Amino acid sequence: MAFSRRTALALAVTAAVGLGGGVSASAATGNPASAAAQTSSGDLWKRTELYFGTGKPDGTAVTPEEFERFSEKEITAAFPDGFTELTGKGQYKGASGEIVREQSYLVVVLYPFTDRTANGEIEAIRTDYKRLFEQESVLRTDTVQQVSF
Repeated sequence: MAFSRRTALALAVTAAVGLGGGVSASAATGNPASAAAQTSSGDLWKRTELYFGTGKPDGTAVTPEEFERFSEKEITAAFPDGFTELTGKGQYKGASGEIVREQSYLVVVLYPFTDRTANGEIEAIRTDYKRLFEQESVLRTDTVQQVSF
């Protein structure tokens, strides 16, 4: 299978960063992918994604208005500098083993490594949503991103 130079470069950068090789260690070997990554602007920040399902155990769903109120009260209060909210359709296997399909919300929060309160605020958001809307879980993913404003 033939790869374009652009694809090969993207794979090399992804491998270097994703495997923990770091940009500086790779640059010493003359790797052009790492040299390109070194010259890009920005700082390393944490990125957290929260996946909120809307199906309730009684068969009803969290309405857009209910989620908006929750977002204003909980998420905006915790991250007033900003976040991104997306809507979509989700699917998961519940604790009962049943496949559940539902509307969902994805909230993306970027914050500096120096933010010592972010983890607690994120966990409080997850706990409150599960309690308020009788959810089994709120999925959380964490990554590191290079960010520039």
